[in-house]
Amino acid sequence: MTSEESEPDPRFTLANERTYLAWSRTALALVAAGLGFTQLLPPFPGIAWGRRALGVPLIVLGAVVAVVGYLDWERQQRALRRGEPLPRPRLPRILAAVVTAECLFAAALVIVSMRSSG
Repeated sequence: MTSEESEPDPRFTLANERTYLAWSRTALALVAAGLGFTQLLPPFPGIAWGRRALGVPLIVLGAVVAVVGYLDWERQQRALRRGEPLPRPRLPRILAAVVTAECLFAAALVIVSMRSSG
């Protein structure tokens, strides 16, 4: 492997940029969803903090996706310029883990709120 950099094929640079922009859109959607949960979702019966407990992690995840998306773009661009293999992106694993945890937590909130209201 060489640390000498050269200009990569523009198609690869543009594809890397499109991936970064997709992660940016995902980050914005997560923030918007988190704000929607905290402000628009009806309260859970008996669980006053439920909306915030669902919304705030999405807002934080949006911030993480924005930062890690940029860092991944930068790592991949550097590898392209050096002719090295592309590093594995970190975001799919992070996103899958947090969204799965969020879904399980939402299901638990629904079940607990049903028991406390019925």
